[in-house]
Amino acid sequence: MTSTSVPGATNGAGAQPCDAQSWPIGAAMLQFPGTRADGSTLTEADPAAWRPALREVALAGFSHVDLTDSWVRPGDLSAERLGQLTGVADDLGLAFSAISVTRKSVIDPDSSVAARNLEYALRTVDAAAELGVGTVCLGLHQPLTPAQKEAVWFWLAKGGEDPEDAAVRDLAVERFHRIGEHAAQAGVEISLEMYEGTYLGTSQGAVDLVRDIALPNVGLCPDIGNIVRLHRPVEDWRTMLERMLPYTNYWQVKNYVRDYDPAAGAYFSAPAPMENGFIDYRTAIGMALDVGFRGPLCVEHYGGDGLSVAATNRDYIRRILHAKLKS
Repeated sequence: MTSTSVPGATNGAGAQPCDAQSWPIGAAMLQFPGTRADGSTLTEADPAAWRPALREVALAGFSHVDLTDSWVRPGDLSAERLGQLTGVADDLGLAFSAISVTRKSVIDPDSSVAARNLEYALRTVDAAAELGVGTVCLGLHQPLTPAQKEAVWFWLAKGGEDPEDAAVRDLAVERFHRIGEHAAQAGVEISLEMYEGTYLGTSQGAVDLVRDIALPNVGLCPDIGNIVRLHRPVEDWRTMLERMLPYTNYWQVKNYVRDYDPAAGAYFSAPAPMENGFIDYRTAIGMALDVGFRGPLCVEHYGGDGLSVAATNRDYIRRILHAKLKS
């Protein structure tokens, strides 16, 4: 718990204090496809097919992997196959820091899809417990639209949005509460990812949602990179973090260059290494440490050689942690 004693506030409960070198910083698996040339998925594949991507992560200097389910879906693996996944990782000297569930909203506009996503989230919590992973990250963002898939960067096209409907929001609270209770029984924390167009799309909206869920093991993933990349006015990144960090138990970090021409009314953004982008992560990480954050980190990057940029970001974070930590 953070020093803010309110329902739902958490900063990685149960996490052990880390130093700059041991702090779990997981490589996101976003840049590795989850579908093979024959159309089958890696989730269905022989464990030998999991090794090449994990080997690349290990050779990039990572000790932790963030299991992004666009690569392999832990929630759809049997206990035996989860053991095989652990075996491949162990052989490469890797551990799993978190599981990230992507674009599987529990309030999807299609009620049957939403129900399946809820059951999948519950299975993913069980998989996390089986793997010994302490954090599962969930969100309300929906699958990419055709326009988003065709755009140079998917965030430049409009995606699905949560409705301004109190009943639907209440359903989100109810379902996340159910998942959170299930996770608490398994010793797992749930982190809810900030994402535009959802009930987690603003800092106040995200805080209000987690307060309404009101479980100590349900917190926030303040992925402010999802917001600063948008080609429109956005909240100041410092304000977003000031509100959300007291509730943060896991953090996906990435950065973008951002510019605005008031004469033309035009915005520009593009992915950038963390130390070169719009968000000052030296300040941001210091803010997080000051409120007691001790959860796992996940380094993400879109475009180009995402893994190499993620490795650069990992080393940058460790330098900041070395400078900021008291011990």
